[in-house]
Amino acid sequence: MNAEEVLKLFRETDALLDGHFLLRSGLHSRQFFQCAMLLQYPSVASRINEELAAKVKGIASDSVISPAMGGILVGHDLARYLDRRHIFAEKDQGMLKIRRFEVRPGETFLVAEDVVTTGSAVKETCALVRQAGGVVKAVATIVDRSGDLTPDFGVPFFSLLKMEVETFSADQLPDDLKDSPAIKPGSK
Repeated sequence: MNAEEVLKLFRETDALLDGHFLLRSGLHSRQFFQCAMLLQYPSVASRINEELAAKVKGIASDSVISPAMGGILVGHDLARYLDRRHIFAEKDQGMLKIRRFEVRPGETFLVAEDVVTTGSAVKETCALVRQAGGVVKAVATIVDRSGDLTPDFGVPFFSLLKMEVETFSADQLPDDLKDSPAIKPGSK
């Protein structure tokens, strides 16, 4: 599956939105990848995650971990294809924490996410794994929309779709976005 085919699936499932969006990072954008809309269809999710698994199959890891919420479906399905355990970090009082699961010392992880812009949730998840004595081996995402500002996770970074999507700080909004309210359809 090439990038055009992945993008076509996003459009067919109404998972690529156009408008004025406030991203989790605090940046504004004209486009938003609502992966939940894509992943609500198990057959589509399966195709996407099978492709992502093929990209990371050479990475030796014991487990897959995802930041909640967006990464959970990706991580779970990716772990299924890789025959690995899957756990997730979840928000607790505004911070990601590994609450329900144990990270064993030396356990190796692949971090799975749906969309990366600045990579803040992935960085938090990597830090949690490392603080618990685990080792992060790689990061995998469906969409990398970081553009020229690809985050440095300190490990290999894989994606199915890399897109240049304009983002703007609140004080640098173009006129067309200044005149419309920003919506935040993703994680709160």
